[in-house]
Amino acid sequence: MLNHVNIFYYGDIPDAGGSASENNKNNFAEVNWPLWEVFIRSKQGLDHKHVGSLHAADAAMAIENARDVYTRRMEGVSIWVVRSEDIHASNPDESGMLYEPANDKVYRHPTFYNIPDSITHM
Repeated sequence: MLNHVNIFYYGDIPDAGGSASENNKNNFAEVNWPLWEVFIRSKQGLDHKHVGSLHAADAAMAIENARDVYTRRMEGVSIWVVRSEDIHASNPDESGMLYEPANDKVYRHPTFYNIPDSITHM
C-alpha cells in the first residue's frame, strides 16, 4: 500500500490544500519512485563528479532523466546513476580510527627510495 503523496505534473497549479488538480490525480497513478544520485564525467575530466539527485522508476529511466536534466548542453560523456539507498559512507568523526592503520606503514611513502639522476620523469 502506497502512502499518500502529493504529485504535481507539468503545468499544475496547486490548490489551497497543496495537491495537484483532481483530473491529473485520476489520470496518473501515484508512485513513490526511489531517489538516484547522478554522477557525470565531463569531456575534459577523467573522473565522474556528483551533480545532483533525481527520482526515477528504474536505472534506465534515471539515466535518461539525468541526461535530460544534467547534460542539456552536452557537458558530459558518461553518466552514472546509483540508488541513494545503496550508498554507504564512513563517519567523518571516526576518520582517525579508519585511517590510523596507514600511519604504521611508513614504507609505503616514497621517501625511502633513491631515484637515480638519470631518471628525469618520475
